[in-house]
Amino acid sequence: MQIIPAIDLLDGQCVRLRYGDFEQCTVYPKVPSQLAIEYANAGAEWLHIVDLEASRDGNAADSDALFTLMKKLTQKVQTGGGVRDREDIQKRLDGGANRVIVGTVCATQPKRFIHWLEKFGRESLVAGLDINFDEKGIPWPRSHGWTEGSEQNLWELLDLYSENGLKHLLCTDIGRDGAMQGPNTALYFQIVNRYPQLVVQASGGVSSLRDLKKLKQTGAAYAITGKALLEGSFSLNQALEILA
Repeated sequence: MQIIPAIDLLDGQCVRLRYGDFEQCTVYPKVPSQLAIEYANAGAEWLHIVDLEASRDGNAADSDALFTLMKKLTQKVQTGGGVRDREDIQKRLDGGANRVIVGTVCATQPKRFIHWLEKFGRESLVAGLDINFDEKGIPWPRSHGWTEGSEQNLWELLDLYSENGLKHLLCTDIGRDGAMQGPNTALYFQIVNRYPQLVVQASGGVSSLRDLKKLKQTGAAYAITGKALLEGSFSLNQALEILA
């Protein structure tokens, strides 16, 4: 399993949201470009960048900070946040992204997302599904800043997407995101065992090296972490050593 450090951009600053809530936003003093360089020098092969401004403001967003940062990067990058149409995907790929994460369309418009998979290829797109659980324990994707739900549960969507060429899946348990309460290892174990053909990225809740060890046992290919690194719970060097 590889670790992918995360940088969430908002108004040109490095931030973290708790449970995806813009009212619960922590701003960090780190300059995003310098942080990216630190992660690259430590040995991270990938960087995960979320354009929160695009998520919040839609077409009115100023995404210059994202594209300026991508021009400076030496590592590979995947980026998400506010991806709403084909032009958004193409612009990010042209701007230096290796993979683009699609969230809302993936959760709510499966036919459209499948068409994008066909157009851009399975290596270029990541299905970004943020889920919470109903009273029966069934995971349901949420969209539009987690305010709206999908008509299909996680398993129904993954059945469909895996049949239509999906390779990369980023799944976040909303209840764990930014909370530093540990990842939902049971969820990732279930996904990996149901869909062994998918390259699974686990996101949400990583707070310690022990959490990374547990995630590695699920079979997930990647672990994404932002807050734990920013707040010094462990260093990237320590994480890479643990996962080697």
